[in-house]
Amino acid sequence: MLKPRPRVPIRWMIACMLCAAITISYFDRQTLPVAVGEIQKHINIPDENFAHLNTAFLLTYGLMYVIGGKLIDALGTRIGFFLIMVVWSLACASHGLATTFGMLAASRLMLGMGEGGGFPAATKAVAEWFPMRERSTAMGIINAGTAVGGIVAAPAIAAILLHASWPWVFYLSGAAGLAWTIWWLFSYFPPARHPRLTPAEWHVIQEVTEAPTQKSEPGIPWLKLFRYKEVWGLVIAKFMTDAVWYFITFWLPKYLQSERSYNIKDVGYFAWIPWAAAGVGCLVVGYFSSWLVKRGLSLNLGRKIALGVSVAVMPCLFLVPLSSNAWVIVPFAIAYFGQQAWSTLIMTLPADIFPRRAVGAVAGLVGFGGAMGGIVFGEIVGQMLKHGLGYAPVFAAAGTLHVLAFLLILISIRKVQALGTGAPASVTVAPPISQ
Repeated sequence: MLKPRPRVPIRWMIACMLCAAITISYFDRQTLPVAVGEIQKHINIPDENFAHLNTAFLLTYGLMYVIGGKLIDALGTRIGFFLIMVVWSLACASHGLATTFGMLAASRLMLGMGEGGGFPAATKAVAEWFPMRERSTAMGIINAGTAVGGIVAAPAIAAILLHASWPWVFYLSGAAGLAWTIWWLFSYFPPARHPRLTPAEWHVIQEVTEAPTQKSEPGIPWLKLFRYKEVWGLVIAKFMTDAVWYFITFWLPKYLQSERSYNIKDVGYFAWIPWAAAGVGCLVVGYFSSWLVKRGLSLNLGRKIALGVSVAVMPCLFLVPLSSNAWVIVPFAIAYFGQQAWSTLIMTLPADIFPRRAVGAVAGLVGFGGAMGGIVFGEIVGQMLKHGLGYAPVFAAAGTLHVLAFLLILISIRKVQALGTGAPASVTVAPPISQ
């Protein structure tokens, strides 16, 4: 008699569902960068205007990251994420209706408004479902959605463009997001109300199920978050490193086409490779951090050693201008690996350090910092290219920022642990900004 197959734990199914949402999000983001060559045949988009379109997305993305964090804290993960996904899916589809640069910019603003709540919601779900020893692994799975979306985007968008007009890229992407919302509503509930949570899994996650409920758990008022040096460290580090991330993700397809003479088929063949490396970075380094903790290292060392590994590979971006067309994709792949490994761990730290009622808000502030870094660096790139300075100094700066951000994390977060558990250096509150 065949034994019944063991059921996949609910929490890991939720991690996969969140991974699918992030996959759709990153597919949506790549629609414009990959399709811009075709769109330019109908709408004038020079380099500086392409930078402005990215700024439009990141502006509302960053603002909604902050508001979205509070929205998730207020509405709960289930309803909050549902509303966020509906908005961004409709916004993505609206790109297909654009006939002018202004209409494209309006769609980018709307897309950023929706997508800005995605990672705060995912971070909150991890805090609700995963004990501390599993969080970086869970965030690795979820963050791997960035890679899956990027892997699928380049060849899929290229195929659509070869067989249909460019608006269909946006229509199909928006439809995928709306389909996900149905899955989410039928599948996601907090542990206390999940109809399929077994006693065995309840026992495994008792660290979170037996923690104070969100209503009774002490929180941190939003403005007081700015008094914690840990918050400032995370926000500024994210500002510096997401400047690099948004540059290489938004500009890679355009760089390959304008500077390396790749056509749309070439982009489809090769632009997925860095994203595959990003997925490996999310999973391997996220698991590596959890493995270190399970092997007996402190949470502090488990997180910081893995962060150091992630940062060590980022100077490879110095090699991009020196690489031949055949090999230029390699330093990009290494950088994507390191950046997404870094991002997995940085977005795990709010759940490691702050009480659950503050996790969404902190994650929102961190994401806002990242978006602002993307805006500043992207606009600088647009102006440098407009004035003929080229990409070499851009890649030199991009290869340095992660190293500086890691040093900042070491200074601002002396010890990774929950606030209030000891170690004065980790819980010291900085003076108010007004002083």
